[in-house]
Amino acid sequence: MADTLRFRNLDGSGPGPFWRIFRWKVLDRLAGRTTRAPARALVPEVHADAVALRSPPSEGLRLTWLGHASWLVQGAGASVLIDPVLGPSISGFIRRNAGPGLTADQLPRIDASLVTHNHYDHLDLPTLMAVGAPVVAGLGTRPDLRDLRCIELAWWERHQVGGLTLTFIPSQHWSRRGLADVNRALWGGFVVEGGGVRVYHAGDSAYFEGFGEIGRRFPELDAALLPIGAYDPEWFMRSQHMNPEEAVQAFLDLGARRLVAMHWGTFKLTDEPLDEPPRRLRQEWARRGLHGSGLSIPAIGETLPLTPATARPLDPPEPGDRDRNPRRERAALRAAEVMRRVMGSELRSAR
Repeated sequence: MADTLRFRNLDGSGPGPFWRIFRWKVLDRLAGRTTRAPARALVPEVHADAVALRSPPSEGLRLTWLGHASWLVQGAGASVLIDPVLGPSISGFIRRNAGPGLTADQLPRIDASLVTHNHYDHLDLPTLMAVGAPVVAGLGTRPDLRDLRCIELAWWERHQVGGLTLTFIPSQHWSRRGLADVNRALWGGFVVEGGGVRVYHAGDSAYFEGFGEIGRRFPELDAALLPIGAYDPEWFMRSQHMNPEEAVQAFLDLGARRLVAMHWGTFKLTDEPLDEPPRRLRQEWARRGLHGSGLSIPAIGETLPLTPATARPLDPPEPGDRDRNPRRERAALRAAEVMRRVMGSELRSAR
């Protein structure tokens, strides 16, 4: 059968077959094999200071979390949004649990909206239309944006918005907007550089080897905005989303100075409790013995100012932890076991 996918992940993979969704949404629910959790939960929220956010800082970057994967990033004379979803629901079906911290009419002047991929919880057309700024997104996204101007980027391609440099980065995911457009638009994340600070937004991504490559191409990332929710059931979600433990490993692979958690608590997309991801994240952070100053779990609406000085935590991860990769470790252990058996066999033959 001919390959009809325009784009694939770096490892050549594409989205899973439809029967996996049917098993999760229908068969496993009927059989009682799914986690049952409330559709609502209390999550930390604050009211963003719209007046203070009117002008971008001249030094560093200022990050304001608007819930889910939505961020206001300001610096170097420019303000950009990433994956803005500011309405009361996704496509009128999935209601917002919390946020958004700012409504579209409270935003400062926006120079560009960055869209990581075209899934409805990341490309929200009503919000993009209300903002009205040019959109920067992956190849093939323009048809989803009606009359909005769109700058399309390939992986590793750069674009300048005012004093901000944007680079579109690979992720391990997929795209779909309608019935016949699977992987017709490219997905990814963004690195935003300006004011002496460099920030990475992962978009949606499973854990993959590409995090190490991103870290090599962009050394000393000041912050990595990583998704920590939408992972249950893991047999289905692991190929497209990370759990909190994998997010910590991705942070270490990236060699970033700070992990900033996102993609949790805003919309009930999967089976885990809405407030579970940060608990698991803190537990894994403590288990690894990582310094507390390297972890940020902001409230929805909270602003994180990053200057070249404050972006650095007191104690960055040890090189041994940063380079640790469980998959490579397991492969090395298997290779060592094979070598041990071969050497043992050779010794017995020699006797």
